[in-house]
Amino acid sequence: MILERPKLADLAFRLYDRPLHPELFEPVAERAIAVGGATVLARLTASGHVLEWHRDGQHLVEVIAERDRALPDSHRLLHPFAGERRGRCDFPAVRYQVSLHAEVLPPELFLHVHDELVADGAKRGLLFHFQPHRRLALVPLGFLALDALPTGLAVATFHTFPAECAVVKTQTLIEPM
Repeated sequence: MILERPKLADLAFRLYDRPLHPELFEPVAERAIAVGGATVLARLTASGHVLEWHRDGQHLVEVIAERDRALPDSHRLLHPFAGERRGRCDFPAVRYQVSLHAEVLPPELFLHVHDELVADGAKRGLLFHFQPHRRLALVPLGFLALDALPTGLAVATFHTFPAECAVVKTQTLIEPM
């Protein structure tokens, strides 16, 4: 099965404060952890990722997916990808902060960043290599690192788009209040 990366311009970032049906997404890799009394499920998908955080009836779901993907309307759209953005939401029991950055790089710098992600992903986190369209083409990557903190959870994601020499990066911090 060959997975296709969408174009960067076709992506959107969404944050939900309720669970989403798991069949809305087709994960290519996933990991579940328990941290600070919360359950966290991280999934890499062909277009980005789904990060689910659940604790004591509070739910947060962070999604990077195609803008036109059929997802529930009751969401907070924090960022269509262009440049860098930051967002913060305070919920009854948790504070959520995110930094989003989409960057198009010169080809030689993109290759360097790509190689660093492969090396880092081999040591920690969740890394997925997509199959290239051509045998010798650079393979898109999805990389997600979960780090438990004394006060919450830090998540870093990187998604590469070789056809556009682009990298999408997110840094998320989830802290109980």
